[in-house]
Parts: sequence; structure tokens; C-alpha cells
Amino acid sequence: MSNRTLNGEQFAQMILLGAHHLSNQAEMIDSLNVFPVPDGDTGTNMNLTMTSGAQEVEKANHDHIDEIAKALSKGLLMGARGNSGVILSQLFRGFSKSVQDKQSLELKDLADALQDGVDTAYKAVMKPVEGTILTVAKDAAQAGNKAVNTADSTVEWFEKVLEEAKQSLNRTPDLLPVLKEVGVVDSGGQGLVTVYEGFIASLKGEELPENSTQPSINEMVNAEHHKMHQDFMDTDEIEFGYCTEFMVKFEDDKLAQNPFDEQEYREELSQHGDSLLVVSDDDVVKVHVHVEYPGEVMTIGQRYGSLTNIKIENMREQHSSIVDEEKRERKPVKQEAKRADMAVVTVAMGEGIKTMFESLRADVVIEGGQTMNPSTQDIVEAIKEANADHVLVLPNNKNIIMAAEQAEELVDCEIKVVPTKTVPQGMTAMLSYNPEAELSANHEAMSEALQFVKTGQVTYAVRDTQIEGKTIEEGNFMGILDGSIESVDKDKMTTIFGLLKEMIDDEEDEIVTILQGEEGTNDEVEQLESYIEENFADIEVEVIEGKQPIYSFIFSVE
Repeated sequence: MSNRTLNGEQFAQMILLGAHHLSNQAEMIDSLNVFPVPDGDTGTNMNLTMTSGAQEVEKANHDHIDEIAKALSKGLLMGARGNSGVILSQLFRGFSKSVQDKQSLELKDLADALQDGVDTAYKAVMKPVEGTILTVAKDAAQAGNKAVNTADSTVEWFEKVLEEAKQSLNRTPDLLPVLKEVGVVDSGGQGLVTVYEGFIASLKGEELPENSTQPSINEMVNAEHHKMHQDFMDTDEIEFGYCTEFMVKFEDDKLAQNPFDEQEYREELSQHGDSLLVVSDDDVVKVHVHVEYPGEVMTIGQRYGSLTNIKIENMREQHSSIVDEEKRERKPVKQEAKRADMAVVTVAMGEGIKTMFESLRADVVIEGGQTMNPSTQDIVEAIKEANADHVLVLPNNKNIIMAAEQAEELVDCEIKVVPTKTVPQGMTAMLSYNPEAELSANHEAMSEALQFVKTGQVTYAVRDTQIEGKTIEEGNFMGILDGSIESVDKDKMTTIFGLLKEMIDDEEDEIVTILQGEEGTNDEVEQLESYIEENFADIEVEVIEGKQPIYSFIFSVE
């Protein structure tokens, strides 16, 4: 095989080292993130995306580039996060299609594949912006095409591609004014250069570069300096506040009624926000978009199938957090926070559940729940922390509702208590929350949503008892459905299977969410997923590591 040919093993190792190098540089790339929203997560998102692709490559047949590229493309699509992560997935999706049925690649094949990747990525973006990762990828691909006839080896060819990628990266501030204003290069473009650096190091058999990803604009910018740039704009200037990502798993019956067209879907979603990316294959479509009302775009997606891999992040909070940290480092004069119009205070038990509620736009999460009910004073303090004129309170436990209602007389704002008795009810209520709507409208919509969710909880008895006609011995496991004990057994899994049988209606229900508690094991989760798959064919399953105490598992059925 000539020096101008790339084989499967070489390509696989390039991917793995590129992913490793990106992982090492993720924090530095985060510090550059100012476009389209300065939320400081580009490096993290690209790292998670590339890691997902690399994991699939590790399992692929390394003798055949076609199979490696397919595995990489699939892994990137499933793991894609954020604007730059999705664009990265599309660069290699186009690359994969270009190398179909090829066992090895000549330089012309590589140049064509790189260009096909660029074309695919540009098509995926509703409004491509120059001065971003797209520009860096495009310029690098053009350099690769020019080098086909002059390069003596794949190493020399990739060096020319990398060199142009670096030059293009340094030009990004000239194309995107916000980068020049802040004094940084594009973070997504920096991530792509980092991946290409890993490729070169792998081909040469060298150590990963330590300093070559250090940004340079007129030799005045370094990674420490970059950490101080997210305050170039006010949080209030962010027009669309929620970074919303989800996947739609296609369903034949829905497609029969609503045939899917990627371009039409992209155009419809573009009316609801910006930073839109839509990519699809035969099984799923993945969406990334910045919107003000995440529920609207997810509802549109449900025309074609079931939602999965949902992630909603409050970019205003992310930006505020970064700015606050930067200001603490600068020791500013303390200023009183601006009072918000609307906020949500909710109760959660377990670190994972707390994080989940925060991702659903809860402003303050009180730690508490069964056996550790927060007091009225705790709720009052949380309402004050929310610092809003109107506050919705979600107790998520029937024993906390009264304490929450008492707080109304002790605060200087208008509050309404949404009578959520369980965490799943709280989750469902938050999906109906609209921060732009009036307090009463939100309260009505969130309260009405509670009727569409069923809650199951699994715990164990601490003493012998007789309740609801059932004899329960100390140590027995109990499956509780909306407050009623439905299943009792000395074996945990038998108890859970009995509970799920009572909870799930295969004709009406669509999704089961499993909240894994501190005492729930991964092996038990696998058993639960298998049981649901075998007994309820059309039910979608989502697992969240709730880390809640007392209940080894909490189930939400909708």
C-alpha cells in the first residue's frame, strides 16, 4: 500500500486519538464560547459528541474504512450535543456517505469525502454563519482538494489540511464581529482544529501536541484571558433562552399520516427560534434549536414519532453563572439582582432529580421529600431566593402541599401552589410551564397536566403491618401506584413487575420514565427495560439517574 493511501486501521486510530485530544482540550474550548450564545459549553458538547462516535468506532471492523465511517457517523448522530456537536456529526456523516463501499482511501477519495462532509453540514444549518466551524471545515476541505496532486503522502496531505484549518480559524474574528469584539477565535472551529491535530499525531505516531491548540490573535490572547469573555453581553439580550435538543424516533403509523420531509420540517421549526440544526436518517431525526418555548417544537416533532433524548438548558442561567463567576474573580461591587417576573420553586430528593428539574427550567430546587419534608420557612426562603413577582410552587409530595400553601401569607409576591403529589407529576407540570404566560394561566395548565401521568414507587416495609387488605412483613418490597399499594413481595423484581403490570396500559400509554434511586442497580434497570420491551411492545423507555433515597425506583407512565 502506497504512502498516498489510508487504510482502515489508520483511520480508526486517527478517530480515537482525535477524540482523546478533544477531550483534553474541552475546558479551554469552553472558555472561547461566545457565539451564538455565550453559554460556555462548546468544548463540552463537542467532546461528548466525538466520544460517542469514538466508542462506536472501537467496536467496528477496522479492516474496512466504510464500516468505520458508518460506525463513526451513527455514534456522532446519537451523541450529538449543541450547535458545534451537531455540525461535527454532519461533517462526518457526509464523509461516511462519500466513502461508502471503500476499503481504503486514496488522496482524491479523502478530498472528496472532506468536501462532501462540508456540503452536508451546510445543508443541515438553516442559516449558515461564516466565521464558525463551518468556515474552518470549508477552507480546510478546499486546501485538501488543492493538495491532491502535490502531496507525496497522506501525512503531507493532512498537514496541508490542518495548516489551512488553523489559518482559517485565525481569520474567524474578521468574519464574525462578536469574536473580534471579545478577542477570541471561534470555539467550534477550535474544536475541529483540535480533532485534526489528533489525526496528524496518530498518522505520524507522535505524542499529542500540548500547546498547538492555544489560540492566537495578534499574540495577545491565551486560555486564561479567554475565561473572562462571557460578559461581553447582558443576559437579557439573549432572545431565545432555552437550548433545546431532542430526537424523534420515527413511527410508521404517524409517518403514514404525516410523511416526513427534512427540509420542510427544518423550515417549520425555523419559525420558532434560531441556531437550528435538523439531521435525520432512516430511523430518527435529531433537532437542536434555541427557542423560548421548548414545548412548541417538541409537539411538532411528535407528529412523526416518539420523543427521546430530551435536553433543555436555560442559557440565560448558564450565561449568568459564567458571568457571576468571572465577576467574583474580579471582586466587583455587589449589586442587587434584577427581580424576575415569573419563577418556579420545586422540591426534589436526590441529586439527579434536582438536576432534571433545573433542566426543565425550575429556578430554585429545595432538597426534600419523603421523611424529610421542608418546612414552610424553607419554602419561604426558596421563594425569596427566586426573587420574582410571581412564583409557582411544586411540592411534589402530598405532605408538603399544606406547608407550601401557608407560605403565601409570608412573602411579598404572588404565589400559586401546583398540587403535585409526586416527582413524576412535577416533571409533567414543568413541561406545561410557560415563563411568558400569566401566573393563573400557568397554574391552570400545569394543574390540568397532572391527570395525564401515573406514578409508581418501590420501597420496603420497616415493620409488619396490615394495610389495604394486604399483609406486609418487615423487609417486604412494596409497589405503590398513585398512593395505593398494588404489589407486595419479598423479591424486589417480582414486586416491580407486578407494579408495572398494573400501571401500564399498552393501548393508551406511550412512555415510561424510570428514576433510578440510590438502591437501584444497573442490572435491575436492564431487567426492567427487558421486561417492558417484552411485555409492552409500543412503550418507549427513558432512564434517569435520580439518586433519590428511600425509593429504589420511581416510575412515570404517560
